Amino acid sequence: MNFALTDEQQMIVDTVRSFVETEIYPHENEVERTGFVPPELGQEIARKCKEIGFFGCNFPEEVGGAGLDHTSFTLVERELGRGSMALTVFFGRPSGILMGCNDEQREKYLLPAVRGDKFDALAMTEPDAGSDVRGMKCFAKKDGDDWIVNGTKHFISHANIADFVIVFIATGEEQTPRGPKKLITSFLVDRGTPGFEIRDGYNSVSHRGYKNCILTFDDCRLPSSQILGEVHRGFELANDWLYATRLTVAATSVGRARRVFDYALSYAAERKQFGKPIGANQGVSFKLADMITEIDAADLLTLSGAWRLDQGLPSNREIASAKVYATEMLARVTDEAIQIYGGMGLMDDLPLARFWRDARVERIWDGTSEIQRHIISRDLLRPLGA
Repeated sequence: MNFALTDEQQMIVDTVRSFVETEIYPHENEVERTGFVPPELGQEIARKCKEIGFFGCNFPEEVGGAGLDHTSFTLVERELGRGSMALTVFFGRPSGILMGCNDEQREKYLLPAVRGDKFDALAMTEPDAGSDVRGMKCFAKKDGDDWIVNGTKHFISHANIADFVIVFIATGEEQTPRGPKKLITSFLVDRGTPGFEIRDGYNSVSHRGYKNCILTFDDCRLPSSQILGEVHRGFELANDWLYATRLTVAATSVGRARRVFDYALSYAAERKQFGKPIGANQGVSFKLADMITEIDAADLLTLSGAWRLDQGLPSNREIASAKVYATEMLARVTDEAIQIYGGMGLMDDLPLARFWRDARVERIWDGTSEIQRHIISRDLLRPLGA
């Protein structure tokens, strides 16, 4: 059992951290103030990401990626978590589900996405179907060799910069012991397709500048050639590929927590009250002890989940554990950092209030904390027949 990073992994950590500090940090305050990333800035970040060889690093070498394993890619995500998501989204990591493309789709979608010629987004959530994915109402009706789609998706991250969207749509229904559930198919939908519109979404207090969008389908006609995978098998396709997004959320939460902790630790050592550094008081020093313990625990839990994926071991429960623990840890760490700073922690002069606000959404997207606990408890109890 060796917990040390390899030389290559340490190089990855150092390279990505340096990139975030030099290419991301300087623009964060302006993005936070305006809630907007100028297109030319996003393009510049993507170009520099390509220059250092990390664009599409989560994809195999045979399709043009860097071929990083799950553990190494989790380290990339952890370091990117230190920066603003509105900016790091341009550090291209296309959706892994694109590996399900057929030969024709690989040329049109997968390879351009890995090269950085096209950006993708992924759409599943609806106004009336969040955690209950198979309750979605956006529906595609067969019409010859085409499908006619009607419905709405919302909370679709960074669709504003997407050239195409991977959309999960109900295409039928089946009876289950828990009642009727939708059969879901995944479609590749190009921006500009007639009947398909990408609109601005809601103003969020978390991750300003990282846009969520509303997608509408009004008799949108899609040929069967746009189906990703098989008809009615979209839910299984999602389960095969999208578990890794939970690992990403855990990893970015760890990276952000470490940045927050660095602020708190420095302040506790430098700030003096009653003639001594506030860190000399147990009321503060014990907070720091608890914070670093939780951060390290979340880090190890997250890397363990990634390692299990690399070993081909069952990892659903472990990844759910990492996601729920790391995101809730981030909430506690950001809150305690503000408490250490006192009133200054809530001022715009520091990024702590931003980290505090950003932390809130991590317990919701890519599977709520409640869903993660459901996954964990189900994994424990099902083998016992409970």
